[in-house]
Amino acid sequence: MPSFDVVCKPDLIELRNAVDQVNKEIGTRFDFKGSDSKVELNENTIMVYADDDFKLEQVAEIIRNKCAKRNVDVRFLTFDKKEKISGDKIKQTVTVKNGLDKDLAKQVVKEIKDSKMKVQASIQGDTVRIQGAKRDDLQSAIALLKQKVTETPLGFENFRD
Repeated sequence: MPSFDVVCKPDLIELRNAVDQVNKEIGTRFDFKGSDSKVELNENTIMVYADDDFKLEQVAEIIRNKCAKRNVDVRFLTFDKKEKISGDKIKQTVTVKNGLDKDLAKQVVKEIKDSKMKVQASIQGDTVRIQGAKRDDLQSAIALLKQKVTETPLGFENFRD
């Protein structure tokens, strides 16, 4: 039976390249001269360090631009609240979405069921498997999800005939 998986995974290699480009640009820009601003990528988080609020916003904008240029959807990034660290320095955690959370998976299943299409959707961990009798039904399900779910970038993998 034809099927595919709905996932929410960023391209981690391109994300790492974007973070490296951000650090390189911070090192060469005149307005960051003498600044301790930097960006670090951990598994699913990006730590942004800056001297003040203005520079933190500038680094966040550079991150958005570099991700967009490297085809990493900025909707994967969630900018958390700012924290003060020693002196007047500020850090901010940027969470990288990886995998569908329960609410989004339930929304995907609900959209499929409400559409009355001849496909079945089931939640399997952090993915949603969609199965149908015909390939055309699956392709129309993909089109429907691209139209209805806009707050999170969705990926479609393991399309099997």
